Amino acid sequence: MATHSFHVAIDGPVAAGKGTVSRLVAERLQFLYVDTGAMYRVTAYLALQHAIPHTDEAAIVAVLQKTIIEMYNPSPQEKDGRLTTVKVDGDDVSWKIRTEEVSAGASQVAQLKQVREVLVEKQQQIAAGQDVVMEGRDITYRVLPEAEMKIFLTGQDVIRAKRRHLQLQTRGTDVAFEEVFRELIKRDKQDMERGVDPLRVVPEAWVIDTTDLSIDQVVDLIVAKVHVLRESHE
Repeated sequence: MATHSFHVAIDGPVAAGKGTVSRLVAERLQFLYVDTGAMYRVTAYLALQHAIPHTDEAAIVAVLQKTIIEMYNPSPQEKDGRLTTVKVDGDDVSWKIRTEEVSAGASQVAQLKQVREVLVEKQQQIAAGQDVVMEGRDITYRVLPEAEMKIFLTGQDVIRAKRRHLQLQTRGTDVAFEEVFRELIKRDKQDMERGVDPLRVVPEAWVIDTTDLSIDQVVDLIVAKVHVLRESHE
């Protein structure tokens, strides 16, 4: 890691606000925002496109290794509600990877050890030598273990499910709240019990419960602390 770079690593369960918070923090600090969950979604999307079962690790890794995945902050023309722009071999898949089918597949492929190894390497390459806000499930201890700031964002189950339900409705996806809640609880269980790099809180992480906080309040807290830490490092 270059000495001048500052890494903010954010972990947490689904719908804790990681994406929105991370994007806004990155915007305020003029850092690169990296949504690692999008990489697992891309992997699931590729498996669907190539008709590869989500359990066929070797075939998925083979496709993944020869695929160019680009991720960057949206340009003014791309500000359609997306948090990040994701391209696969030049094709903008930012919204194509946000379906419930891809989401379910992402949870499955994330359990594959070799897939995770390939993606972790790609994530570390992105972060090398530049200021980033990176969010996911294993960033604080697996991807950026030396990050200057480590955060674990969480929130009550029902509140997170309501947020997820609203996200889907906003995108025109008609799904019952009960189904979203069930999927969220199932996803939490999978993430925490996963054999490879499970979701967990590292001792040095700053735990922020977003249940009773607005997005702006969470962003203000993190940005203020980053400024303090950066000053102490200079």
